[in-house]
Amino acid sequence: MSEDKPAETVETASAEANAIPNGKGHEPGEEIMASVKTPPADDGEKETVPINDQNSCPQKTENTEANPPESQEFLSAVEDKKMTRFTDFEGKTSFGMSVFNLGNAIMGSGILGLAYAMANTGVVLFLILLTVVAVLSSYSIHLLLKSSGIVGIRAYEQLGYRAFGTPGKMAAGIAITLQNIGAMSSYLYIVKYEFPLVIQAFLRVDKPAGEWYLNGNYLVIIVSVAVILPLALMKQLGYLGYTSGFSLSCMVFFLISVIYKKFNVSCPFVDYSNSTAGGPNVTVSHQDPACIPKMANLNSQTAYTIPILAFAFVCHPEVLPIYTELRNATKKKMQHVANISIAVMYCMYFLAALFGYLTFYGEVEAELLHTYSRIDPYDTLILCVRVAVLTAVTLTVPIVLFPVRRAIQQMAFPNKTFYWPRHIIIALILLIFINLLVIFAPNILGIFGIIGATSAPCLIFIFPAVFYIRIVPKEEEPLRSVPKILAACFAGIGFLFMIMSLSFIIIDWTSATSKTSNGH
Repeated sequence: MSEDKPAETVETASAEANAIPNGKGHEPGEEIMASVKTPPADDGEKETVPINDQNSCPQKTENTEANPPESQEFLSAVEDKKMTRFTDFEGKTSFGMSVFNLGNAIMGSGILGLAYAMANTGVVLFLILLTVVAVLSSYSIHLLLKSSGIVGIRAYEQLGYRAFGTPGKMAAGIAITLQNIGAMSSYLYIVKYEFPLVIQAFLRVDKPAGEWYLNGNYLVIIVSVAVILPLALMKQLGYLGYTSGFSLSCMVFFLISVIYKKFNVSCPFVDYSNSTAGGPNVTVSHQDPACIPKMANLNSQTAYTIPILAFAFVCHPEVLPIYTELRNATKKKMQHVANISIAVMYCMYFLAALFGYLTFYGEVEAELLHTYSRIDPYDTLILCVRVAVLTAVTLTVPIVLFPVRRAIQQMAFPNKTFYWPRHIIIALILLIFINLLVIFAPNILGIFGIIGATSAPCLIFIFPAVFYIRIVPKEEEPLRSVPKILAACFAGIGFLFMIMSLSFIIIDWTSATSKTSNGH
């Protein structure tokens, strides 16, 4: 049975009250007008609740009662009972803008560390791991979309509710909140520590004297108020497609610069602090064994790079909101959006890692741009690249904030319709909280490491798999069917990654503590 063919549907008014053609829940009273005004779907892929699912499920989901459109779709609720208002719930975001938004959700600051990951795994092993992770991420999105289509729900938290009731909804909401708050904080940490250095380099201020514009705390607040907050107040996620496209273009500029620098940096490179000529020469040494790339490499840091690669394609909290706002949305079309986004990011990740590694080989640092600064801290091109990266991570924060607000809406106000003051207040509280974390908790990244090691595997591997197993009817796919066995194995991979990541973090903490005690 093809995944894009819906199960048998009930074409009565009572069924439409639970699952209308676009698979979205509405307030009582709205669906009556909707059924009159809304034309049938052009593509024939209506996402309605199967008969056996409606009749056999004793637990009535919140989606079928009075679940607010905002908590599923970031769209406006019906503020008045005008018949034309139903069109507000239809997806209006183009295919290309959806690709931009999902690509921007995938692309994060992690690209700066991939060259270091390649140095510790080798070119071939890195490519194999990256390919496996990309395929697994695409499969994970397939599970989410299949589950969503069967029950007519396009909200991660509501899938959790449909599968496990309130505990499932709360688990999904908490995981999304923690994961995305950690991501937003990491982006603002980059702004806090990189932005002052960029300004300092542009102004060529060798010894700062406490100027306010070189204070990272002030700069984080300014960026949050001037850039992030206005974008976070957008009513629909689709509106951010333009900023997402610009953000991705900044990362393309980063990639082009990394490739260009490969052919303009000597090997082994001359450290700026040890260079008497004012810069490196461009003579490449082919005899130095340190300048020979390794196809496979196993060392003490190799194991740490696996979680970095595993989480390189985290975008799952944003998938269903983007799906909701996609024009003429179908599962097949949204899967194409996901596959294209993953494929583009896959190419960019590999090229950035490859040319970054081939520039510095074993000398590459965990943050690639820091390595370039060792050659020439005043290099104009690299300064522009740093500005581009700062712009990209700043424009990613609003994309990541939307699912957190939706999760809070689902957990705290499950039956409330869209309300501008609440929409604004939640965004303000989130940004204030994250700014306080970034400003007053300089060592909080260790805590976020634990959060990422637990919530990320849940969102990528475990939740999509177990939701799929619980939601897909046994009549359609028995527990011992191949798809459900694969989903169970997928969940097992998630638990393996979680244990592995937590183990590496604990070992790292233990070794750091022992080194500190031995130093004293």
